[in-house]
Amino acid sequence: SHLIDHPNIGLATCRLQSTFDFQHAIVVDRPIDICFVSLQTKETGYLLPLYLFHEDGTRTVNFDPSEFAKLTEFLDIKPTPEDLFDYIYGVLHSPSYREKYKEFLKIDFPRIPIPTQAEFDRLVPLGRELRELHLMRSPVMDDYQTTFPISGDCLVEKIRYADGKVWINKTQYFGNVPELAWNFYIGGYQPAQKWLKDRKGRQLSDSDLVHYQRIIKILLETDRIMKEIG
Repeated sequence: SHLIDHPNIGLATCRLQSTFDFQHAIVVDRPIDICFVSLQTKETGYLLPLYLFHEDGTRTVNFDPSEFAKLTEFLDIKPTPEDLFDYIYGVLHSPSYREKYKEFLKIDFPRIPIPTQAEFDRLVPLGRELRELHLMRSPVMDDYQTTFPISGDCLVEKIRYADGKVWINKTQYFGNVPELAWNFYIGGYQPAQKWLKDRKGRQLSDSDLVHYQRIIKILLETDRIMKEIG
């Protein structure tokens, strides 16, 4: 209900990972189903909204006050809720964090390290970049290098990947798709593959063709930013 009638964002994540390494963190701005992050039955999905909206019309930040105080005690200036969300989002996309706490992330919710001011200042802009990309609000997503060069009925039939091309039928394909994007995981899914599989038997519209190429760009940018986070 906190994401239906009000502008809001939330963190979709899992409490444990039974079959995958941790890549189970994605920002959303609308309600989701329980399998949004993973289909695995043991990997129960949760949606943690940034703000809570109350019947009297008020809005509160969805942080436990004592935990908020711990997380921000070494900062010079009290951060905005969005800044703290972006810091958390940046941490959860850190390859070194995911590797260092790999075993802990298999059995419980992610724990967030208390930052120094320098760490906070470095990670907030990177987390914000990821948030804007994953909500498909970033203008960067329109600077894609993929192509869809062959005209036709755009019917999604047999999907396959070969030599940088994602074929949707015998004659049509998305070109210049790096293998990294094709195989990239978010949660238990590979978005570049799942999006097309979900549309098998359907014709892609012009907006669908653009949307898919934006997805590829977003996945590539996500990988780039994750490496910068380090």
